[in-house]
Amino acid sequence: MRKGTPPTRFGLTSLAVLLGTAMLSGQAPPGQQGTVFRAASHTVSSDVIVRDRQGRFVPDLTVSEFKVFEDGVEQRLTNFYTVVGGRATSQLVGAVPSPTSNPGGLILPRSRPADTSGRIFIIFIDDLHLMATDTPRVRLLLEQVRDTLIHPNDLVGFVSSGPSSIQINPGYDYEHRRFNEAISKVVGAAPSVADILERGSNASGLSDLRFAVHVAFSAAYRILDQAARITNRRKAFIYVSSGFHFNPFEEERLKIAQERYGGGLTKDANGNGAVDGDEADQRLPHEVLRDDAARAGTMFSEAELTQEIAELIRAANRANTTFYAVDPRGLVGQVDASVSRQLSIAEWRDFIGTQHSSLMALAENTGGFCLCNTNNFAQGLQRIDNETSDYYILGYNSNNPDPKKVRRSVRIEITRPGITDIVYRPEYTLPPPPRSSR
Repeated sequence: MRKGTPPTRFGLTSLAVLLGTAMLSGQAPPGQQGTVFRAASHTVSSDVIVRDRQGRFVPDLTVSEFKVFEDGVEQRLTNFYTVVGGRATSQLVGAVPSPTSNPGGLILPRSRPADTSGRIFIIFIDDLHLMATDTPRVRLLLEQVRDTLIHPNDLVGFVSSGPSSIQINPGYDYEHRRFNEAISKVVGAAPSVADILERGSNASGLSDLRFAVHVAFSAAYRILDQAARITNRRKAFIYVSSGFHFNPFEEERLKIAQERYGGGLTKDANGNGAVDGDEADQRLPHEVLRDDAARAGTMFSEAELTQEIAELIRAANRANTTFYAVDPRGLVGQVDASVSRQLSIAEWRDFIGTQHSSLMALAENTGGFCLCNTNNFAQGLQRIDNETSDYYILGYNSNNPDPKKVRRSVRIEITRPGITDIVYRPEYTLPPPPRSSR
């Protein structure tokens, strides 16, 4: 198995929480593919990329050259597909469902007779985290995705998180009609930096930022729940967003609150909100800012955002869906001109860094990568195209000695000499038990 890359920085300590306490999929380097546990049939399906010493995909491996171990116990492969250039072939080891089968969920169109692509793309436009001023950039990026990533035989669907009101089920996109329809509807709805500074010192300001993440992730959950029902199809989730931050520009918001409510206000013992330095229990500013901290969620910031992302990562891994996050802003440099006199360089870097780290954690822990802080979208899109075109699909019925174990490790070996890079997700978690109907 290829060695993992260094952990993605998300805030100061959150990725350690993400990978440890939250029990996620481990340090998944960019390009890793998914392993998903299918609770109903106890079937595990894993996408695997195999490369030689020159970094080239090895397309001619046979099922007998793969060995798969779960918690150290060798598994018997029942499903085996080779996908090269989007064209799928299979070696029938057991009862293998058709690659175009759909046991419920997303509505897939009838396959064309020549369709062998097997790729499904969901373009998720997180307009709740894209500012209105970024709308032209978002549309240009989507045009580039349309023209360079999506092939004629691919299925592509579109969903937005907010007021763009985009919801188009996966289908073949003849003459780019569906893509063009989605692009024309995109409108960014995230608050500007000036809005965050103003609203962040009010009781509802930061709670609005947290609520936007809840709404966006809830929309993603619904898609993943349906995608989990589609087996033996490649599923790529293109997440277009500027990223997330639950507690941005804390120092500057505190200054604004001091000016608005009077002097003598400082952070409390936990660094959350502000209290009056002389008599914190009797003046109105303290009461207002105390309520800000409680209702707007200042105290939650990094840890809560980490948990939100951790839950979405679990869902994506179970659905065998890879996230590719894309920040359409490109290379982000100077402080927003409208607030450049208010914000320090350190605050601005923290804001952008946390946004990008949140996207990187989401992508890299589901097998993808983040196109963040770069203007070279063409290279990144080509990499996504390669990773979704050449791979193997392995499936087995788990015979884990501990059927109640939630977190399970996976190891894949190849017996052929000369293989130096095997890319796969080294563990998975069982889905939560179904809710009682009572």
